[in-house]
Amino acid sequence: MTSDERVLVVDIGSTFTKAALVDRVTGVVLAHGDALTSRSTDVMAAVHDLAARLGAGPDVEVIGCSSAGGGLRLAVVGYERAVTADAGYRVGLSAGAKVVHVATGALEDAATAALAADRPDIVLLVGGTDGGNAEVILHNAAALAQAPLPAAVPVVVAGNSAARAECVALIAAGGRSVLAADNVLPDIGVIAPESARAAMRQAFLTHVIGGKGLSRDPAFPAVVRMATPDAVLRGVEVLSEVTDADVLVIDVGGATTDVYSSVSPASPAEPPPARSSHLRRRVTRIDSGAPDPGQADVAGMLRHARTVEADLGMRWNADSVVTAADRERLPVQPGLREYAVGLPQRPDHLPADETEAGYDLGVARLAAIVAARRHARPPAPGRPGRDLSTVGVVLGSGGVLRHRSPPEALTVIAAVTDDQAGGWRLPRSPRLGIDTAYLLVVVGLLADTHPDAARRVAQSLLESQPGR
Repeated sequence: MTSDERVLVVDIGSTFTKAALVDRVTGVVLAHGDALTSRSTDVMAAVHDLAARLGAGPDVEVIGCSSAGGGLRLAVVGYERAVTADAGYRVGLSAGAKVVHVATGALEDAATAALAADRPDIVLLVGGTDGGNAEVILHNAAALAQAPLPAAVPVVVAGNSAARAECVALIAAGGRSVLAADNVLPDIGVIAPESARAAMRQAFLTHVIGGKGLSRDPAFPAVVRMATPDAVLRGVEVLSEVTDADVLVIDVGGATTDVYSSVSPASPAEPPPARSSHLRRRVTRIDSGAPDPGQADVAGMLRHARTVEADLGMRWNADSVVTAADRERLPVQPGLREYAVGLPQRPDHLPADETEAGYDLGVARLAAIVAARRHARPPAPGRPGRDLSTVGVVLGSGGVLRHRSPPEALTVIAAVTDDQAGGWRLPRSPRLGIDTAYLLVVVGLLADTHPDAARRVAQSLLESQPGR
């Protein structure tokens, strides 16, 4: 086999860079490993180190994703908070972005100053259904053209199609880069994320990733194809297609817990059973300024969705995991509370013994349960929750799960699917597993350029799971 038949897939993170060498003809993962990504050196050094360790030749194709440098920071500017801004917010999350700012209505000087203060990498301009109100989105396009943002910050226009060309012209006249996309909310109740996601990915690659100072290597911009969370969600989509089932993935990280789901449109979106009032609360997610939920799901429901819980992490937010568990009335094992409270000051701490390893699994279990509850619940009374009862595959991810034995790691995922008190519709008979080799990112990165290999890697991921 020549190196022409192989591809090196890399995920460049702020702490570690992970890689897999894949036969792009057969979809076989030949080798995988990780390397420390130094904050003071060129991140491509880690890529070259991994390529050498895994036996990749100098002419091997390299494709990757990145969350280094803070990932993708997105600001959403919309018309109404409960409609188009909400749609833009959901699309931003599904595109792997951290939504750092949401603004609604006609932007004035104070509003553009507040937007600039949150330092977005990209601005997503939405507003109006196709053929609907165009006054506000045109006003906002003109305001963004003059906003006190760095010139390198691009704007993606994904609102009323009747105003698209004029919005693009207004922004371009201000000297700012602008990309056009289809309306994320072409009609009430219809959410269309694909075009905006593609435009944000293009903006991320063209205007953002090269500007973070991560590498001086001229090959770096060509290597990175998307933000890491976008790659994971793409992998979830492929996994759902391969297994012909709805999929739920819970990724427990050091700072956040991300939940991904791919749910068939045929699945009924019914509200979950009534629950006690202590569970009826508004959840504060990773992104400040999240749209206020309305009384009707006028922004529609994404088939492939991602939520990010910034207060649920194994290290940076371990104490917040316990706080969230208390609020949810989840039992906390003896000793865990004291262990967790000191972890935010020791984010690089590794368990010293089996007792601490057990505490780590306990933190992961609580984070996963709370994150899944938030992902599935209705955002407000009167709106539908995300029906996960038809989910056929539930996978866990994250270092805490990959570095424990499969039976131990599976207890975390089983706790989620057995969460009878959570107030959401549990999967009826799911198959449980752990992405021990970090293959969902590999699947997602291969999906567009090597779809057959992506499907084969997804199939191997499924076949490696013990089931339940």
